[in-house]
Amino acid sequence: MASQDRPQITLITPPSFDLDVFPAQLARVMDAVEVACLRIALASRDEDNLLRAGDVLREVGHARDVAVVIDAHLLLVERLGLDGVHLTDGARSIRKARKDLGTDAIVGAYCGATRHEGISAGEAGADYVAFGPIGASPLGTGTQADFELFEWWSEMIEVPVIAEGALTVELIERFGPVTDFFGIGPEIWGAEDALSALRALLAPLG
Repeated sequence: MASQDRPQITLITPPSFDLDVFPAQLARVMDAVEVACLRIALASRDEDNLLRAGDVLREVGHARDVAVVIDAHLLLVERLGLDGVHLTDGARSIRKARKDLGTDAIVGAYCGATRHEGISAGEAGADYVAFGPIGASPLGTGTQADFELFEWWSEMIEVPVIAEGALTVELIERFGPVTDFFGIGPEIWGAEDALSALRALLAPLG
């Protein structure tokens, strides 16, 4: 696959991690593999936890010229000096996020497996939409975002698209030609060596 057509990588953090260990692990991965964006996807609702983790991960990302966004927490973007927000409720909050954060911020939206939601997000001003899971997953409703959705999107819509959720080597090979980004996280962080796991996953992209 030609390098300009090669999907870029969005790294997604685990929902919880050891702040004494994970930043070094993340830095090692980022130093070895080109990453376009880091998404802080902590499950914690504790403001102090989020602020401490956000501070450290922003440093790791920005030191490597990687954009850093955070799931859902609109009010923390400016406080933490992040590049934007990843909204998890489809198109609903995009206009508010854009109004609050301004035109330069990254505003992305996860739209499940719904073409209509993705189109609405794009029309509302999203910088990208994410669809998924593209693999079999017990999470959520279990509805998968199918190949035809990405194929149609890549032909018809200019808003960049992220494929994520239960990724495998086979899915990366299949979806590579029809997505702009792969969102990768759970697939590698549970492995003994996250970097080796990521390299193995991305092997089809050359």
